[in-house]
Parts: sequence; structure tokens; C-alpha cells
Amino acid sequence: MVSYKRLSPEEVHFSGAPLLEPPPDDSGNSAVRAEDPELPLLARRPQCSSTTALLTLGGLILVVLAIWLLGTVLWLRSPPSSEVHKPLTPVGPSSQTRGQGGGTQQPEACSLIAEAWRFDCYPERGVVVTEEMCHARNCCFVHDSKARPPGQNGVPYCFYPPDFPSYELVAINDVEMGYTGKLIRTQKTYYPKDIETLQFDVLYESNNRLRMKITDPANERYEVPIDVPVVKTRAPNPMYTVEFIKKPFGLIVKRKQNGAVLLNTTVAPLFYADQFLQMSTSLPSTFVYGLGEHRSNLLHDVQWNTLTMWARDAAPVELTNLYGAHPFSLLMESDGLAHGLFLLNSNAMDVVLQPAPALTWRTVGGILDLYVFLGPDPASVIGEYLEVIGKPAMPVYWALGYHLCRWGYDSSNKTWEVVKEMRNYGIPQDVQWNDIDYMDNALDFTYNPVNFSTLPNLVNDLHINNQHYVMILDPGISSTQPAGSYWPFDEGIRKDIFINNSSGDLLIGKVWPGLTAFPDFSNPDTHEWWYQNLQKFHSKVPFDGLWIDMNEPSNFFDGSVNGCPENELETPPYTPGVLGGTLRAKTVCASAQHKTTSHYNVHSLYGLMEAKASASALKRILGKRPFVISRSTFPSQGLYSGHWLGDNRSRWKDLYMSIPGMLTFNLLGIPLVGADICGFSDNSTEELCVRWTQLGTFYPLSRNHNTKESQAQDPTMFSPAARAAMKEALLLRYSLFPFLYTLFHHAHLNGHTVARPLFFEFPLDNKTYSIDKQFLWGKSLLVTPVLEPGVDYVVGYLPKGVWYDFYTGESLVSKGEEVKLHAPLDKIILHLREGTITPTQRPNTTLWVSSGQPLHLITCLSEEGLAEGDLFWDDRDSLDTYETGHYAYITFKLRKVLTVEDLGLNLGQNFTIRWM
Repeated sequence: MVSYKRLSPEEVHFSGAPLLEPPPDDSGNSAVRAEDPELPLLARRPQCSSTTALLTLGGLILVVLAIWLLGTVLWLRSPPSSEVHKPLTPVGPSSQTRGQGGGTQQPEACSLIAEAWRFDCYPERGVVVTEEMCHARNCCFVHDSKARPPGQNGVPYCFYPPDFPSYELVAINDVEMGYTGKLIRTQKTYYPKDIETLQFDVLYESNNRLRMKITDPANERYEVPIDVPVVKTRAPNPMYTVEFIKKPFGLIVKRKQNGAVLLNTTVAPLFYADQFLQMSTSLPSTFVYGLGEHRSNLLHDVQWNTLTMWARDAAPVELTNLYGAHPFSLLMESDGLAHGLFLLNSNAMDVVLQPAPALTWRTVGGILDLYVFLGPDPASVIGEYLEVIGKPAMPVYWALGYHLCRWGYDSSNKTWEVVKEMRNYGIPQDVQWNDIDYMDNALDFTYNPVNFSTLPNLVNDLHINNQHYVMILDPGISSTQPAGSYWPFDEGIRKDIFINNSSGDLLIGKVWPGLTAFPDFSNPDTHEWWYQNLQKFHSKVPFDGLWIDMNEPSNFFDGSVNGCPENELETPPYTPGVLGGTLRAKTVCASAQHKTTSHYNVHSLYGLMEAKASASALKRILGKRPFVISRSTFPSQGLYSGHWLGDNRSRWKDLYMSIPGMLTFNLLGIPLVGADICGFSDNSTEELCVRWTQLGTFYPLSRNHNTKESQAQDPTMFSPAARAAMKEALLLRYSLFPFLYTLFHHAHLNGHTVARPLFFEFPLDNKTYSIDKQFLWGKSLLVTPVLEPGVDYVVGYLPKGVWYDFYTGESLVSKGEEVKLHAPLDKIILHLREGTITPTQRPNTTLWVSSGQPLHLITCLSEEGLAEGDLFWDDRDSLDTYETGHYAYITFKLRKVLTVEDLGLNLGQNFTIRWM
């Protein structure tokens, strides 16, 4: 048992709202410090006479009024505080009182809650909330012009009063890994099936990682089946302190270094019903990142911004749930420190940001399994996050070359012609892809015997020229072929590896081949079936990698050909703000059955499970590092695949939006990411495609791809001047391959980002916090692309220090300022940071040839005359070269003389040094 320390008004106050805090009494909130010695859970109530009670009551009222007046004055004059945020203290036992005629009277405390701190009591979309509806939920109602219109985000009309019923912490015990407690709810909420008794576990997993789990001790609930660390030893010297609030229950996590409050769940009531779980926290700042997949700026807007997570086949637009679900957020604090929050939950979810600032997780199933990462810098936060979900795989070398694809080649010969044209012009290309037009009637594991009859020959030619081939696969398997004629379906039926409906019968949807069944990748037998299909096809067409698309999974029906049943999984009490309004919109029924659970629980895991099956199959078939690119993603995806940003458009805005998308996925542990260069749909102009190719040169995954309705846009299709500019950009990428390859090694080994925001390297410069039109490769190469039409300049921000022009070596000393830079159409602006050494090589048209060329070192001296860098090198495609010791790792340090230290195998390379 542990003691309970009561928080005084001076220690805890509600930032951004008037203070209404009566003196402590025995029924008030009590903070539990995990470090205090043991004391009884409930304080002993002192005896008193009636006279003493009256005098005490009068004194208390005077104190309350005095504190309220003082708090109001201080709040009006002071900025938001970074101290503990606490909800207003209950004003009495009843928040809503009945008036004559059955009406309700609003408690006075409701009007004292500042707009920024109103937590939505009626979050349902598309509902016009009336006062009567709100009061039926025992909540406050304030209707004004600034509140949100129906169905939109904004200040809520209906919000929780200070005394809204929540859970109470009735027992807590010190255990080996931290603390375990018991939570009790005595009053039901307005959502059905409240779980009245909960188990609460706080695990001190490492000095900079805390885990909190809230579960149902009586019934097993769904938990996400990804491998996370199982820690057996309590952290010896945590960077955090933990406090528990007894009634209503809450948790407060502070940073030891400065007392900053990183998590405070007391700001709103905790919900834990069977299909509605909700927890809120204050935030120490408004600088919030991550929370994918959405089309947005890198820095999220906290002005009543709801981010919905439920994998969906939808062209990227703002305020829409897209292909993947990643409930991880990175937060920069006001002093340059950083921390992260990760809710390990795969059910449909809303994450709500509001200007208090505060964050609310609202999900429809599973458990509340929350990690807090202490950093203290943003790069450390990402590394700690990836310690939990898994660090990304080391990519095969040719994954970092230039990729070409098009839906609409329509034949293998036309595809081959494009490859030959690229060779004729000497334009680098490592990988050729085909979209579904290579298939026979859109059937997986087939190729068109007429239009793509020469596909095996094309692939063999690519291999002869040190190039590689990637094909698309969709998960939907045709169910309408004659019996015995289509082995993937026949064998799938025999092995019972498809998703069933709620009645146990085969669920039939519709995708490109027509009526289809969907493999259940939660079933290990499905992985073996997938491998067998790939192996059979590889014997005909020796492909090198897989592009797995439509794996949300996408369905042209809502649910199935027969619709979906009406049950609590299809129509839960609360539906997050998913596109289409229902969980079955353009996917399979939420009540569909997998081997392990319902689709309701694993929908957003589907792409991850397919990627895992695909990567495993490719390892078995090729015996080399697998190359898989997936549209749908979930935490830990980087272990198995990369990602492209979906069906963008050939527009300047999409060019710009690709940068925050790329950077966000680097934060999410999927560094092998990029957008379709020049845009997937619409027609690209020549200027746009040149600028996009220049930017795409610095995507970790660099692929040009578009649809059959648009004009061809590979580099050979444009004027000689445009073609030359694209060629120069791609040769530049190939020259930087040793540097890029080394960055991926650090991502694989240490959980680093490859493309990273500027604030990662300059966390004390808050001007960098919102920059998402520039980015860095590693810590040293600053990329400043042109993102607007008709200009030959770009304005970029150079953080404080010395920066070197990549092309000329000219130095620029910046105080931390914006600079206007000349950027003609044939140039992308690049700068190298002082004190760095960057390995490069003489480029060629494939990375296989380039990697045998001489290596060069670009040395950028600091003002003190110092510089350092490194290089990772191996055979570039074998499995686990680092883990088995088959690699070279070389460090370069310049301290008046250059020191080269080989920490692995003998590289056998000569270096040419370029000084700046």
C-alpha cells in the first residue's frame, strides 16, 4: 500500500479557466505519490460538534469565494500554465437539478469552464444536439455562435460538468514492475455495458518508458497481437514520477528534470464500456505530430481537430481517415524537450485535439494500453517507440534506386519499350513495376497470355541489366472461376483460409476481378497458402518484389454482396468519424469472422498481416532481403514493408503535401516511404513533373507512377531540357547512395529517421517546429525544393550555423533566418551542415554498377575546423548482414588530420576527399 498526498490549490490548478477549488475535504481528490511510504487508503474522518461544523462551513464558504476571486484575476492576467491541469472541483452532489415542470437547471460550474477545456459529452457525428439531449446525459449545455455546427469540429455545445461520474481508485499495491490497482464505477454512463470494475497496471519498463494498462479483470478483451517487449525488471532510475488521483481516478506523469506534466488524465472522466473507451489528457504544448494516416501538415492543428483511425481506401484528402492507423503522437515541449504517447489499440478510433491544449482517445473496443516515452529529444522518442513496435528492416539496395510504374502500359512489350528508352537516354532506373493490367482478367497470380506474353522475357532482360521487377497483388481472390480452374481459390476453400461472415459462411465482396473472397491473414495457414501461390507464380515470372494494394481491405460493396447483419458490431453505440459513416463502408462487414476474432477488432491490422505474410514468403523464395510496399499500414509495419502515400493528384498542392506525409511516416517507423512522383491522377505539366522529380529524388522511396486515364509521365516523355533536368536529379540521388544506405542502417539498428524534420536537429529553435516545406536527410543534408509554379527562387529557413552550398561549396553563416535562394528549373537547392562528412560515389544508371564506383567524401568543416561522418557497407542484399557480422562500418573524423576507422570487414575501397 502507498500513501496519499492531498493536492492544495497552489499545487494544482485548471489552466485556461477560472479557478474554483474549495479547501481539501475527505471526499475530494487525493494525489497518490508512488514514492511515499505506506499509509491507509482512506483517511480517518475526525469527529466534530455541530457548532464546530457550522463555523467550519462558514469559513469554508469564505475561503472558496476568496480563492475563486483570486483565481479568476490570475487566470485573466496569466498565460496558460504548464503545470498540472485539473478539472473543476465538484460543486455538490448533483450536477443537474430538476425544476418545476420537469425542466433542468444548469449548474453554475458549467459557465466557469473555459471553451478550450470543454470535453465533448455528445461526440456523435451528424447530430443536432439540443439542450434536452445534453441534459439527458447529465452534461453542461452552452450554445453560442462559436460552437461547432452539427457534424463538424468546433467548441462543443455539450460538455462534461466538473462532477460527472467516473471511476474511483479503491485499492493500489506496489508490485515488482510498478503498481497495480482496482478501479470501481458506481454510477452508469450513457453508453451501454459499462465495465464497473477495472484493473489498472502501471509498469516502469525502462528509465524513459512508462506503460499503463487498464483491463477488465473478469473478461478477456481483444489486445493487439504485435510483439512488444516483455520486461521483467523495474526501471532503476526513471526519468518520470507518477501520481495517482483517487476520486475521480486519474494519473499524472511528470518529467523529473523540470516537473513538466506529460500526462494528466484528470481533465475529463474515464469511460470504459464494452464498446466505448475514452481517456483524455492535458498536453504541455500545442506542438503535436504523428497520428497517421491523414493528409495534413506535419504539425497538427489543435483547434478542435478530430483525427479518425480506421483503414480506408480513399484518395488523400484532408479530414479523412486514410489507408493506415497509427495512434502514436510526438510532442515537443516548450523548452525543446520531447515526449511521445502511444495507445496500442487497433479498433476504430477518434483522436481529438483541442486548444487547451488537450488530447482525447476515443475507441470502440479492445483495452487502454498506453505508453509514455520520455525522450528527452525527439529522435530519442522515436527510438524508444520503435523499441516497442520494432525497428524497420534493412532494405535491399535496389529499393533505394529509381522506380517506374504505370497503370496503363497494357502490354509487356510497351513496358519493355519504356525501359529501353530510359536506357537509351542514360537515365538511371533500378526497378520496373506493373499494375493490375499485367494480370489475366485481374486475377492474382496470373498474367495476360496475349498482351503480356513476353513478361517472363522482360523480367529476364531486367535481370541481365542489373535491374529488378515488382508486381502488384490485391488481396481479393476471384470466387467465380470454374471449379478446378483457379488454384488460389480452390486451394483456399480446401484449407479454409478465407474470411467468413457472422454466420460462418464464406464472405463474398467485389474488387477488380468481380466477386471475390478475402484471405484471412490472421490465420497461419493463410501465410503458407500465400507462399505457395507466390512460389508457383515465381517459377513462371521471376519477380523480385511485391506491391500489395487494396489491403485495407478495399471492397466495392459495403460489407458483402449480401450486406451485413444488424448487430452491435455493425452499429456500435458510438461510431468514430469514418468516411462513409459506417465501419463497413467500402470494406468487409465489421462482424465478419477471422480465425482469431471479428473483423471489428483487426480491420486496421489487415495490411500489416498481409505484409508480414508477403515478406516471409519472399525470404523463403529468394533467400534475400524482401521488398514489399504496402498501402495499408499499422505500427510495426516497418519490420515488413515500406509504404507509398496513395492515389495523389498531379497538382502543386499534392507536391507539397507529400513532404509532411513522408516525414510523418518516418516518425511512425516506416522510413521507406514516398509519394507517386508527378502525381497518380490528372495530367502533370512539364514544370510540375521536373520539380516533382527533383523532390522525389529525395524521397526514401522514389517511384514515378500514374493512372491509365492520364498522360504518360516517365522522364522520356518530356522535352530535352526537362529530360536533362530529371536525369541530373536522379544521377544526384545515385551519387548519394552510400550516404542514404548508411542512414537506413541507422534506422534499422537504432530506430533513427532517414528523412527528418528540421526540429529533430534543432529542438531549441522553435522556428523549426512548423517547417514542412524543407527537410533533412540524416543530420547533415538540407533539402529545400521549389513547390510553386512559375518561379526560379525559393525561400528557405537555415537554422543557426554554417551551411555549405552542395554544388559550389560556398558557405553561408546563418543566425537562424529565412534566405531567398536562386532555383532555376534544372536545380533543387541543397545545403550541407558544418562539421559533417558525407560519403558519395560516382553515379551510374543502376545502383549495382554505381556501387562499384570510387567513393568520395564531402567534408564540411565547422568553424573550429572539425568534421565527422560514417559509412555502412555490405553486400547490399543478403539477410541479416549486421546481425551476422558480414559488413563494414567506417567512421571518419577530422581533427586537423582525417582519421578513418574500419569497425567491420575490410572495405577494399579508395576514397577521394572533397573539402568545403
